[in-house]
Amino acid sequence: MAHDVIVYTSNTCPYCVSAKDYLNEKGIPFVEKNIQTDLEARKELMKMGHMGVPVIIIDGEEIVGFNKAKMDELLSK
Repeated sequence: MAHDVIVYTSNTCPYCVSAKDYLNEKGIPFVEKNIQTDLEARKELMKMGHMGVPVIIIDGEEIVGFNKAKMDELLSK
């Protein structure tokens, strides 16, 4: 089943790298939105009420931080 996955990242975030690596290992396609290089992405993230990254959105559900268990739960639906 295809999932709609967006990962909000920054250039200096090790947890962002871990989240992207994990999704790549599982073969899950995702859209990366880097808040350091994309002003619109930064505005979107702030509008959602978040100031830090990673924020991972899977099928409309937000995960703050790299939470492998929660990601697996949402990806198994």
